[in-house]
Amino acid sequence: MALAQMNETYLQDLVLGDTPESTLPLSEVVGVLRDGFPYEWLEKAADRLGVSRTSLAVLLGVPERTLARRKREGKLRPGESDRLFRLFRIVFRAEEVFGEPERAHRWLRKPNRVLDGEAPINLLDTDFGAKQVETVLGRIEHGVVS
Repeated sequence: MALAQMNETYLQDLVLGDTPESTLPLSEVVGVLRDGFPYEWLEKAADRLGVSRTSLAVLLGVPERTLARRKREGKLRPGESDRLFRLFRIVFRAEEVFGEPERAHRWLRKPNRVLDGEAPINLLDTDFGAKQVETVLGRIEHGVVS
């Protein structure tokens, strides 16, 4: 699929590809990750979460100068795309659990006692941290105080 055709609906389908309603084959999801996400998806993530591009760059482990270069190139590298994919996966999951994007984004930015006082969004720079956040979201979804 051409980068110009990759809209937010496609992005959600891509990130939530393991859900029954997904129509995307595994090979397409992996292919888009390997090709690299369009830079605009990084901007969509920052806008959606209400954080600066600089904050998002830190979260993704991308230096600001590299981020500026990616903006000029219009595309992220595969590793950067994978980290952005992880971020979107958690954001979409939180939105699903909380039912409202604003509540989910507030929860992601607020320190959480169960996560040793860390804001969930600050743990998304590692796979381990992301899994911990997903675990807490699962607990919340099932009514366990978290």
